[in-house]
Formats: sequence, structure tokens, C-alpha cells
Amino acid sequence: MRLTTKGRFAVTAMLDLALREAGGPVTLAGISERQGISLSYLEQLFGKLRRAQLVESVRGPGGGYTLARTVAEISVADIIVAVDEPVDATQCGGRENCHDNHRCMTHDLWTSLNATIFDYLSKISLASLVENQKAKDTSVVQDQRTLRRTAACSDAIAGSNAA
Repeated sequence: MRLTTKGRFAVTAMLDLALREAGGPVTLAGISERQGISLSYLEQLFGKLRRAQLVESVRGPGGGYTLARTVAEISVADIIVAVDEPVDATQCGGRENCHDNHRCMTHDLWTSLNATIFDYLSKISLASLVENQKAKDTSVVQDQRTLRRTAACSDAIAGSNAA
């Protein structure tokens, strides 16, 4: 099953927003710059996310977007459904051809897969994505500190050997 760009970008943008909203409303221009998603595309996605009551817009200077619910209350499935991104692996020639008399032989298999994927994405909260990202960011910072200390030790050893 392949998730399209619309769904991936919406989840990415919502994660970016969730990671930064403690500092106040987050601008779409900022998300666009950090994530490499076009501003006009983000405007379309956030219009849908706002109508689904996942985000709220704040107007005026210092404005932008905030989450309309807590990160624990928003699932990946909520985000995908909000941007009208169907999670559908049936591929039986379109829904109009997918009825009892003309559905493909493996229709039930793909329908079950769709339900499993939707159930899985429903169980992944934005909060868990935020936790995972923060853990990765902490790990990267720690790795960078270790590299700097190792380089400093190497420089000190090289300096003492030269003397």
C-alpha cells in the first residue's frame, strides 16, 4: 500500500507544528522552509486540517497555527482522513466497479488490509511521533557532543606528541 504525498506532507507538517507550538503559533512559511513543502500546498492542507478541527489559525502579527486538540488526541489516521486521503489498497478498478457482482477475487484480502492499516494509524498519536522525534534529536545532540570530545582529545594527544 502506498501513501501519497498529500498524506505524508500533512503528517510531517502536523509533527513540525506539534514540535514548535510551545513557542506560540507556527507559521506555514516556517514549516515550508524547514520541511521543503511548498507554501501554497501547505495552505491547501491546513485549510482542510482547520475544517477538520485539528488546527486553529491565529491572525495578526505573531500569528500562525496551533493544534486544536492535544497531541495525544490526534492520530495519524485523523490527519490523513482530514486531508481527504483515502487509505485504500483494493485497486478493483475504482469503487464504482467494486460491488458484489464485479469485485476482484482478492477484494476481501485488500479490504481487510485497509482496515488493518487504518486501525494501525488510528493507534499512532501525534504525541508518540513527537516523543520519537525528540528522542532522535537528543540522540543526535549527544552524538555530536561525543564527536567534539573525541576530536578535542585527539587534538590534545596530537599536540602533546608534537611537543
